[in-house]
Amino acid sequence: MAKKKAPAGTPAIAALTSAQAAFTVHAYEHDPAHPSYGEEAAQAMGVSPDRVFKTLVADVDGVLAVAVVPVSGSLDLKALAAALGAKRAVMADPALAERTTGYVRGGISPLGQRKRLRTVLDVSAQAHATICISAGRRGLEVELPPATLTTLTSATLAPIARP
Repeated sequence: MAKKKAPAGTPAIAALTSAQAAFTVHAYEHDPAHPSYGEEAAQAMGVSPDRVFKTLVADVDGVLAVAVVPVSGSLDLKALAAALGAKRAVMADPALAERTTGYVRGGISPLGQRKRLRTVLDVSAQAHATICISAGRRGLEVELPPATLTTLTSATLAPIARP
């Protein structure tokens, strides 16, 4: 996997470039009518939905946190709370998630956020040499090794996804 410069810079791509990480950028035409951003990305790139991960923002005991799970599944909020040593997790208000991360829904990346949030990556990511995550806008993904994402976000690895 070669290092790539940003075709249209986003904070996520800038963070990867600054860290001198190996990654590949995948751009595709976003269809606003598609019901699922993650499934659309997987289809457009011809990648298994098990390797494309969505970034979700949750309120965990009153503090925002990021969960990164495969688009083929869903987030287990109880497991997320447990992974962060908390009692309760609920999905964050979308407008608050956008303001806090600096990204729009469907384009929230775990990298390059306006305010760095605690991050939990589902352990299933370790089964793949590379995974795809949002590059910071709809229609733009980055492919990178899960270890790179874990290092750059200081992520906790935990089983937080449900099939």
